[in-house]
Formats: sequence, structure tokens, C-alpha cells
Amino acid sequence: MTKPPYRRHLNSSAGLETTYEATRAGFVALALEKNNRATPHVDDARTLQEAASQAQSASDLLGIKSIQNGLLTAAGISDKATFHLQAEDKTKAIQELIEKFLIPAKTKFVEELVFRFLLIRGDALGGSMRNIGGMLAQQRLTRAILSSLRIAGSPHYWQNTKSRVWLEREEDDKDESSVRGIHWQNGNKSRVLIFNLTVPLVKNNVDLCLFNSTLDKLDETNPNTYIALGELKGGIDPAGADEHWKTARTSLDRIRKSFAKANLKPHTFFIGAAIEEKMAGEIWNDLKTGALSNAANLNEDDQVVSISHWLCNL
Repeated sequence: MTKPPYRRHLNSSAGLETTYEATRAGFVALALEKNNRATPHVDDARTLQEAASQAQSASDLLGIKSIQNGLLTAAGISDKATFHLQAEDKTKAIQELIEKFLIPAKTKFVEELVFRFLLIRGDALGGSMRNIGGMLAQQRLTRAILSSLRIAGSPHYWQNTKSRVWLEREEDDKDESSVRGIHWQNGNKSRVLIFNLTVPLVKNNVDLCLFNSTLDKLDETNPNTYIALGELKGGIDPAGADEHWKTARTSLDRIRKSFAKANLKPHTFFIGAAIEEKMAGEIWNDLKTGALSNAANLNEDDQVVSISHWLCNL
């Protein structure tokens, strides 16, 4: 009897649990990424400080044209909001910043300006960092899938997230963050994997969808072309692990029920970075009952390689 695919890398629920070492490494990786993303904001703040230091007083800042965008940011106006404001509205926002906060700071007005600039930019950075776990998780899985395809010698293409253009994968192209989809040939089988797709039949976003289709005939509205659908949770914080799993489990249940109404049963799978003991037991039970076809801990290389190999050979 052929073993189920998850038994290639799992012997029990314990194999799914995230270790302390993996949690620590995950937090370090997030911190490094946050520092990398913060660097441009710090550079901008230094530039703003240097230019603003030319002013003799806070009131003179309005006359320095080269720092107007920086002043708007410090005033709490986002880059997106500036496109919807008239010139007089921008000037008024800067004047209020100067009158209410910079003039009262007296000789420390440049420092106050830079502090407020960084406060606003830091808030924007924090917002983008909420999704960084998911982005890093997608990059890691993408790398594993592409490696499986290269090792197997399978011709493959990738779709750029912004342009939606399908391109032949270059060996030296390492920017997995720009990948929205992957297409490959496995013998006479043509497969397309799409990340973050709103599935019409389910009426919800699904993290990963694998299709039995050529690119020219890809039809996301045709439920018969779906081979597998999965949830990918990249958050590493143990405190949020259970909530992420509840969200994923609800989504997977919805997928199964929606396709069952169409008399279809595509594979479902789960990949997570933070998996606690109780959660691992529930995942293992779903694997044993067949509710889940496969599952893996994102921090374990052998598991990621195994589930990637499975996807590439479905």
C-alpha cells in the first residue's frame, strides 16, 4: 500500500511542532528584514536634517522647496494622500506643522522635524511589516518549488506580480518576491501554480492554487481545473499561531465544502511557520482522516522540500 505523501517527511504530530531554535531564528530574520527596510527611511531623515539645517528658524522651512515632501510627511500626510491634495492644502498642512510643533521647539526645531518625520515613516513601516512574514514564507516556498523543478529538469516559467507577464526563469534571477505564479511541464502534464488568488467557487482568497492547465487555457472560474489548494502562514510568533491555524482551517473547510458541492475533491494542504503542540495534533488528525492531503512546517528544510516535490509531481 502506497504511503500518503505526508509520511515522506512526518512520522507523528511532533514533527510538525516549531522548535524554540526555529522560533528564535524566525524572530532574528524578521528583525534583520525590518532593519533593511528601515534603512531608506533613516537615509531620508538624514537628508531632511541636512537640508532643514539651512533654515535660521522654523518659519524659514516653508521656503526650502527641496524638502516640501519631507515636511508633508512630518505633518502626517502620506505619499498617497498628497496626490489628492491641492497645492494650497499642502501649504496649509505644513504651516500647521510649523506653527503648532516646530516653532514651540525653538532652537530644536530641526530635531523636532526629524523626529516627527521618522515617527510617521515608522508607522508606515510597521504596517508593511505586518505582512512581511507572509512574504518571506512565500519566497521560501517559491525557492523550494523552483529548486525541485530545476533538479527534475522541468521547463518552467514565472509570472511577474506587477506586470502579470510570464517569463522564462533565468538561473541568476533570485528575486522570488516578484513571483505571482509558476508554470511547468512534467512529462505530458502542464501545471500552473498561482499565489494569493480569489477563487470564484469559494468566494475567498486562497494562498496557493495548483491548476491542471496550460497558460493559454488557464480558467480560474472552472473548478474542474483545480488540483490542489493550500494555506500558507508565515507568522513566527507562537502567541498568534493558534489564531492563524483557526483562520487557515476555516478557509480549508470552506474550500472542501465548496468543491464538494460541485462533486469535486481537490487536494488541500497547510504549511505554517509557527505550529504549537495542540495545533500540530489537530493538523495530524486532519492528515490521518484525509481532510488534509499534506502539511509541513516551513522551518524544516526536509519538510519544505518534500511538500514542494509533491506539488511539482501532482
